[in-house]
Amino acid sequence: MEHHDHSLAQDIQTMLDMTLSRRQSLRWMFASAAALPLAGCGGGDSGGGTVSTTPVADTGTTPATGSSVSCAVIPEETGGPYPGDGTNSSVGGVANALILAGIVRPDIRASIAGATGVAEGVPLTIKLQMVNVKSSCASLGGATVYLWHCDREGRYSMYTSGVTAENYLRGVQEADANGLVTFTTIFPGCYAGRMPHVHFEVYPSLAKSTSAANRIKTSQFGFPTSTLSDAYAASGYSASVRNLANISYATDNVFSDGTALQIAKVSGSASLGYVATLTVGVSL
Repeated sequence: MEHHDHSLAQDIQTMLDMTLSRRQSLRWMFASAAALPLAGCGGGDSGGGTVSTTPVADTGTTPATGSSVSCAVIPEETGGPYPGDGTNSSVGGVANALILAGIVRPDIRASIAGATGVAEGVPLTIKLQMVNVKSSCASLGGATVYLWHCDREGRYSMYTSGVTAENYLRGVQEADANGLVTFTTIFPGCYAGRMPHVHFEVYPSLAKSTSAANRIKTSQFGFPTSTLSDAYAASGYSASVRNLANISYATDNVFSDGTALQIAKVSGSASLGYVATLTVGVSL
């Protein structure tokens, strides 16, 4: 790891400045991306982290938040061309999962509101620990997360051909008293041009999560490269193996400027399923 003489406060400010600059530079890229075919994803070795192959014991405990690295605002990132939050259109008009009946749910594998599709893939439990950076990273109960990602084949429900009528792998959850948000889903595939990732938006409350205008943070997180290699050995992920070979975190257009706050810790295996945990710092 490279050493330097800057203070933690300076480092955090630098990260925030980089984030704002990156968001401005990416904004034009995604303004018209909704009309384009789905791009792809791949992998290198710069993601860091390790994956355990022992059985997962999901105890429901809260991820640790004590490190100084965790007590920082997670970088702002683009919501990409497939947010489904009412800010853009798909084939059938404005795509807005936030107003669907049943969208507030812990298990996001099945479609809702009359759609019947179910996303297949390696089981994944996502645990996001919401903390308020303005209060020394105290747990942020009541904060609400809208989360979405692609399916095993790299498709986004509501947008991609073949699944435009589906709305699976999208859901809203309110943080409990300990600031913990939990989603049951499947491990996302890797499509060409992007490292595997999960999108999310943070809202100050459940009541305000019905409109994207109320979001206070938009970001993404990824996974350790060792986890990706293990997950994509499972059935149904053969295209992800090929796509992952052609990209890395260093060349990804979102993560290339650093992933210190955006790589989830993962336990489990492809045969048993995974649990991914991440501390999400916001400023309220």
